[in-house]
Amino acid sequence: MSYRLAIFDLDGTILDTLEDLKESTNAALAANGYPERTLEEVRCFVGNGIGKLIERAVPKGTSKEATKKTLESFKVHYGIHCADHTKPYDGIIKLLEDLRKCGIQTAVVSNKADFAVQELCSQYFPKVFDFVVGERDGIRRKPCPDSVFEVLKTLKKTAAEAVYIGDSDVDVDTAKEAGMDGIFVNWGFRGREFLLEHGAKCVVDTPEELERLLTGKA
Repeated sequence: MSYRLAIFDLDGTILDTLEDLKESTNAALAANGYPERTLEEVRCFVGNGIGKLIERAVPKGTSKEATKKTLESFKVHYGIHCADHTKPYDGIIKLLEDLRKCGIQTAVVSNKADFAVQELCSQYFPKVFDFVVGERDGIRRKPCPDSVFEVLKTLKKTAAEAVYIGDSDVDVDTAKEAGMDGIFVNWGFRGREFLLEHGAKCVVDTPEELERLLTGKA
């Protein structure tokens, strides 16, 4: 079927942000006297917001106060370095442009801190999205559907008219919680086998395949 609204996750779905997340995580860990983490470790830590990322990255038994201090170090470093290595995945910009030409609205709902989501979308996708939102105080993170519902209300669409697109188990659960279709990408932080094991019904390998499904031309 074709959709009237495509809501995208950010990290691992439209932007390859992993190297910058690793660099900022390790800068924060080093600044607080903790051992660094590998790229693959950070890949497994992301998906539930930067608070959870740092909570998973610090050594077991780290106090809440020390974890919070490390998180603040991360925020400072990432605020400066969030785009050092980050780039859109191949084919994503064309996909988004094609969707707009087809009259399909687009949005981003991410568990990344809202300041970084706004900055990255402005830098890499200027004037592309109809609505962009990240993690904010007082709003439940994905997989809770609060921000997805905010997008639907703002853009005046129903869940039946929309689809959620992501790369992780959090995104699979987000689509379910929002009562909408989900399409999941094999090029992100998790991969096809992991996604299928966590309940994904539709996994795509390329932006071209994703576009065909979104426009109903598959």
